[in-house]
Amino acid sequence: MALRVTTMMTARATVRDLQGDLAELSRLQRKLSSGKEIVRPSDDPYGASLALQLRSELDGLRQYQRNVDDGIAWLNASDAALSKIAEALHRARELLVQGASDSAGPRARAAAASEIDQLIETIKQEGNVQYAGRYIFAGTRTDTAPYTLLGPDTYAGNNDRIAREIGPRVTLDINVTLDPLLGGGQAAGDDRLLHVLRDIADHLRANDGVALRGTDLQRIDANFDVLNQLRAEVGARTNRLTVAWSRLRSLEENTTELLSGVEEADTVRTMIEYTTQQAAYNAALKAGAHVVQMSLLDFLR
Repeated sequence: MALRVTTMMTARATVRDLQGDLAELSRLQRKLSSGKEIVRPSDDPYGASLALQLRSELDGLRQYQRNVDDGIAWLNASDAALSKIAEALHRARELLVQGASDSAGPRARAAAASEIDQLIETIKQEGNVQYAGRYIFAGTRTDTAPYTLLGPDTYAGNNDRIAREIGPRVTLDINVTLDPLLGGGQAAGDDRLLHVLRDIADHLRANDGVALRGTDLQRIDANFDVLNQLRAEVGARTNRLTVAWSRLRSLEENTTELLSGVEEADTVRTMIEYTTQQAAYNAALKAGAHVVQMSLLDFLR
């Protein structure tokens, strides 16, 4: 059976085709103006899903980087304080060696004892150092000063660890506590640094050269070993965080590049497509003008 094609059918088909061409032209124009390959999820559902996944990965990598930055700053502050404690301890050992000599008289030993008292306060002050308003040597009690200046040598913090997540299911402790080094003073009787320095000051005042030359020197050297171990631990963690930062930075650059490849439009190719589509649309308008009435095409324009 013959099918009669009416003028109305031709007009509707022409309008439908022109609308399709115009929609494609609008899509290309949005790509050019935004510079994005995907403006709406419907433009590329798979690409939109991949872009969301990549953005989530970027957010995670940047959070890990912030954690690493915080950890490095914390450990740098710790290392600086430990360095100051080492300087004070070196000076205390020099005073001990000088005071242990038989040539040192009571007056010289008393003066050395007074200087050691000041070195003790310096060490405790460095033990109370803060980073971003938090006491870094107090364990998790970061709002409490570990030691009281010009007061008892009791340690007020704890030995709990503070960790930062530097990767998926990867954490690293960023704090060290000073209790294993400084201890709790003479009241604790723990042979740690504050206890040893207090004893040295007492032996200097008591003019006890035998104790100064014997056990005191051995005890202060033992605490030097503990201090060096702490500094080595801080340095090792800092190195690990530095390596982690470089790795995270590299991953961020790669992920950003992948995201750009998914989202960013190829400007040259899009311009060519837009020009081609515009020419096709104009040609369709002219062709349609010979098929349907001009009034309809004028309305479409």
